[in-house]
Amino acid sequence: MKQQFFPQRLFMDMKRLIINRLVGLGLLAVGILVSCSAPTAFVPVPSPNPWADDYTALSSMENYKQWGTYNVHDPACKKIGDTYYLYSTDAIFAENRKEAKEKNVPLGFVQVRKSKDLVHWDFVGWAFPEIPAPAMEWVHSQAEGKGATNIWAPYLMPYQGIYRLYYCVSAFGRNTSYIGMAESDSPEGPWIQKGCVVKTGEGDAMNAIDPSVVEDPETGKWWMHYGSYFGGLYCVELNPETGMTVQPEDHGHLIARRANYRKDNLEAPEIMYQPQLGKYYLFTSYDPLMTTYNVRVAYSGSPEGPFVDFYGEDIKDTTNNVPILTAPYRFENHPGWAGTAHCGLIDAGDGRYFMVHQGRLSPQNQLMDLHVREVFFTVNGWPVVSPERYAGTAPRSFTKEDLVGEWEIIRIQEPPLERSLEAGQILWGEGDLRNGEQALSARVVLEADGSVGDATWDFNVKKQLLTIKTATEDINNLIIFAGHDWENETETILFTGLDAQGHSVWGKRID
Repeated sequence: MKQQFFPQRLFMDMKRLIINRLVGLGLLAVGILVSCSAPTAFVPVPSPNPWADDYTALSSMENYKQWGTYNVHDPACKKIGDTYYLYSTDAIFAENRKEAKEKNVPLGFVQVRKSKDLVHWDFVGWAFPEIPAPAMEWVHSQAEGKGATNIWAPYLMPYQGIYRLYYCVSAFGRNTSYIGMAESDSPEGPWIQKGCVVKTGEGDAMNAIDPSVVEDPETGKWWMHYGSYFGGLYCVELNPETGMTVQPEDHGHLIARRANYRKDNLEAPEIMYQPQLGKYYLFTSYDPLMTTYNVRVAYSGSPEGPFVDFYGEDIKDTTNNVPILTAPYRFENHPGWAGTAHCGLIDAGDGRYFMVHQGRLSPQNQLMDLHVREVFFTVNGWPVVSPERYAGTAPRSFTKEDLVGEWEIIRIQEPPLERSLEAGQILWGEGDLRNGEQALSARVVLEADGSVGDATWDFNVKKQLLTIKTATEDINNLIIFAGHDWENETETILFTGLDAQGHSVWGKRID
């Protein structure tokens, strides 16, 4: 009887068992048998992970210099020269300010990191020594003295030799918020506060959090996207010379919203321009950050919108939009990830793009790890991301024979359950994922005869695109590339793409 497409469990045949045994004994090199000089099909190559996922042993305050990829929340990243600078919300697992003070740890606000290769990160420190007084005063005046306990969602924007760091201060669960801006002549500071860009209070429809800025290369105009489930996401024009809004007190115009904010969170806009395609892509985050946080994307020919989704729907309507790029997932040999959203996009300057976001290590979903994923664009111009975190794997091309073997495949899914939320977040004590909320991998075998269970597959070698056809759907133009398998610690073959419903499909060769 033929296996069904995407089954949960399959047995490896004897040939693959023998190959794996030879690899373990050192008798099979990278795709070449010792007894034969002719090249054979690709075999995943052992390769250690660059760092561990569980950092509880490093969570004490005095270990902050080792937090290169740890305690990363709401990251934004820019490449300056040959260095990537990453800024993130000052959120720390098991934070203990008393312990930090006793051990003379210089805790501050807005975490700063840097890297030369997007893999190994140095923790630089904190951008600000304290929360700027005007931000704190505004929030406290609007929220009965509450809130303003840390700084959220920073964003860096260079301008003519200076660097502008946008940030927000708020009271949780309220739209009493303040987006401020500081300047420096170095991406590492020190920073001089320049004042308020946008602020909101209880009487406003929108929420002044999560800023992201883009420049229109044709006009030179700047546009800031910001907001959350309080009224949706907004876009406002900035003056490039000052970094502030063109019109004082301007809140801009609506660009995205959802229907029912009691259960449907929306936040964290990230705007980027892709010059080869001539499009502006707006990445947004849906649902609660502790659990089913996921990334969606829409595009426009203009930085101020309107932005449309996979089906051509304007995202300021209340449809739940797709494509959906990331969501909670688990491959074999790993507890999996939740909270895979609030992303930043990176232009590497050489034609490559990357996405950074937090990942919360399951099952407790408390540890916040940096995820860096390479971004690809489908033949239809939609961005998709790697199923695995970036580890510096050298690019290469593959043959059809290289793809023959066993794979793990994940279909990224819509959150199947409706949860009650408070202020857009999961209720206290409900931070674990429930059954069905984490996309699980299934094993399939791509056979040499072009079959895959009761389906078929084909590979366009020239374009490095994989197609899988079943009785009910065709999944076309899956992008094949080389990458690192973090769960199995090997270098292997990966694929990413979208199905006909706008959901990401991920795969990795495992045998």
